[in-house]
Amino acid sequence: MAQDLEVDRVTKRYGASSAVDRLSLEVAHGSFFSILGPSGCGKTTLLRMIAGFLAPDDGDVRIGGASMRGVPPNRRPVNMVFQHLALFPMMTVGDNVGYGLVRRGVARAEIRSKVDAMLARVGLSGAQGRRIDQLSGGQKQRVAIARSLVLEPTLLLLDEPLGALDLKLREHMKLELKQLQAHFGTTFVYITHDQSEALVLSDHVAVMNAGRFEQVGTPQELYYHPKTPFVAAFVGANNRVAGTVTNVEGDVVELVTAAGLKLRGRREGELATGGGAVAFARPESIVLARDRAQLPAAMQSFSGNVESLLFDGANSAVLVLETATRIEFRIALPQTGEFADLVPGERIAFGFDPGRAVCFRAEAS
Repeated sequence: MAQDLEVDRVTKRYGASSAVDRLSLEVAHGSFFSILGPSGCGKTTLLRMIAGFLAPDDGDVRIGGASMRGVPPNRRPVNMVFQHLALFPMMTVGDNVGYGLVRRGVARAEIRSKVDAMLARVGLSGAQGRRIDQLSGGQKQRVAIARSLVLEPTLLLLDEPLGALDLKLREHMKLELKQLQAHFGTTFVYITHDQSEALVLSDHVAVMNAGRFEQVGTPQELYYHPKTPFVAAFVGANNRVAGTVTNVEGDVVELVTAAGLKLRGRREGELATGGGAVAFARPESIVLARDRAQLPAAMQSFSGNVESLLFDGANSAVLVLETATRIEFRIALPQTGEFADLVPGERIAFGFDPGRAVCFRAEAS
């Protein structure tokens, strides 16, 4: 598949430190690609180099196969949507959307036709004459996207565009962004620190940490098959248990914690008996039971007391304190059935298949 974006060993230094450190990636034509990472990891610096606002110290950025070395931002087939949108408040909706076309010297009749068509596509037909301050937050988002897409860029870069919205509107705009990208077929490169946005929206995600990519893959690969402890901890909720490796058999590792809790998990990378290890198990991978005997024999089983209940609708969880070691486990709480009425202090059994936990060498965390 053709690559709309190629980042080839790009580096950006500030003094002795590198904000972006020899990064490489490829983004296929028509895809929704997200760069996910915590604040300060270098993701916005990378985006600004793709856009041309910053020049790399080393490496190259290629768009549509052409090197962008020395090409200024206004000459690149790229447009950008910022977190705070940067709409012109003194202009109407139509003038905002048509601004870039005016700067390009497009004829007035063609501008009107393109603006009308673009506003219709983003669901804002008839809004050409409205002022920006008359729009809702979601409508402003759509104006910003329409202003970018009307120029028919090869890439649309989005720098945390939902960060300033309230939770309900953010959830709504995720769906709208996904639908707009699918409708136009434009390649989106999306920057976010919000794992939910990245997982919901993207075809592929690059998880970034300290200027480098920890892992690049589909949302499913990152969630179910993390390759580093950072990805396991950063993408989705996870129970983290550290200990010492007591046995390695093929891809299955057994470890014991300092408090004496033994568990098994799937090996990721090199692990040796006697070395430190850290295991991750997702809350939804853990099964509840009234008694350990009710759990399947293949599962490793534990028991403990319900410490607290965290109600969050479909994402509710129960915190269980394992009796012997006092290690806390977070477990997804079924919304119906016999466990829907659990109460703090109640004794419960729980377990999970070894294949549903992943173990890494502790030194890598």
